Amino acid sequence: MSTSSIKFYDRFSKLYPIVDVFLRPQKRRLFEEINLLDHGKLLEIGVGNGTHLGLYKKHALIGIDTSKSMLSKAIDYATQEMQLLHMSGEQLEFEDHCFDYIVLSHVIAVVEHPEKMLEECCRVLKKDGSLILLNHFTPNNFLGYIDRAFQLFSPIFHFKSAFYLKDLKALKKIELKEQIHFSRLRYFKLLIYKKP
Repeated sequence: MSTSSIKFYDRFSKLYPIVDVFLRPQKRRLFEEINLLDHGKLLEIGVGNGTHLGLYKKHALIGIDTSKSMLSKAIDYATQEMQLLHMSGEQLEFEDHCFDYIVLSHVIAVVEHPEKMLEECCRVLKKDGSLILLNHFTPNNFLGYIDRAFQLFSPIFHFKSAFYLKDLKALKKIELKEQIHFSRLRYFKLLIYKKP
């Protein structure tokens, strides 16, 4: 993530609770799926302000973020068993094949190099491990026109509004096991991949 993006999210951390309200229903469903999974070592990339950390029920969690301001807030919600680290998802400081699960919740469209992040996820994920991806993806309906129009302004907010699942080539290396849509408009998706 670029220095300007990190500074933006440091400043944005004060307003993040407002955005969090709109993302809450999706995150609730995300954690329903996560908590069905067997106990294992889990990495969350882009842990943000951490208000959701109490929803993890049975996993050994490491959460990372590039924003020190976000992490300072997340500490208030973390249990003693959780580990929070200042780190970029595009350059993970972990050994190969060390996580059972990786969670990317509304983060893939805000990083500078999504492909690099996904490559790193594949590297540190164990064989038969799961990548759990929650994000908006530009659909082939009227919302697509809105996304493309807003793309002119979205760099100001350090995210990609026009964002297509088909463009993420690194995901072709792993197997899509489940796809959950949050409405008929198919704008937000929860995708669960398995590493072969």
